[in-house]
Amino acid sequence: MNGSRDALVNMVAALQNLDSKNTVVLCVPYTMLCVDGGRVNIGAQDVSAHEHGAYTGEVSAAMIADAGAKYVIVGHSERRAYHNETNDIVRQKASMAIGAGLAPIICVGETMDEKQAGKTMTIIESGVRESVPSDAHGNIVIAYEPRWAIGAGLTPTNAEIANAHKLITDTLESMGLGGTPILYGASVKAANAAEIMSIPNVDGVLVGGASLKPDDFIPIITSAE
Repeated sequence: MNGSRDALVNMVAALQNLDSKNTVVLCVPYTMLCVDGGRVNIGAQDVSAHEHGAYTGEVSAAMIADAGAKYVIVGHSERRAYHNETNDIVRQKASMAIGAGLAPIICVGETMDEKQAGKTMTIIESGVRESVPSDAHGNIVIAYEPRWAIGAGLTPTNAEIANAHKLITDTLESMGLGGTPILYGASVKAANAAEIMSIPNVDGVLVGGASLKPDDFIPIITSAE
């Protein structure tokens, strides 16, 4: 819940001449979805689990697509923490997104309590199996968010990231979804992005606060090269 239309327009302008072969997506508040992203893809930060109807305040996948967006984040750690979204709810939202032609960025990850209880791998695997809808195909993205690290300035070790992404890769392959891009997201910044993206099975990053200003975000994009 940051930014403004002017700030987004400035960010888009700053990214237009960036020489990058990678996909760049800006997931913005609903009020900014109609901003023309040019070479940059625009996405939403959430979507309703309902298709249409009397759900005041909700925004459907069809509405997001109608606004011109191509992506939507579902199951972000903050939605799971503050709005008690379960894997089942996330799966419903992802299915709605797919049905509307959007690519859902499906987030999974463990809390500090789950980590300390030794449940990290179990939570990650169940998150993938239970959050990815049966109608999923090549147009989905998975994001691994160690929830205990987000906003805390903490970053898992390279080995922890590698193990988590290997498990997600293997789980997706067993579901017939091999080749699905897997992002890492937690305290990503210019100083650590290149190292994180050099870890096996990390296909990109999901960036939070460091994506708000071009001077912080562009070095992350260029480090992906």
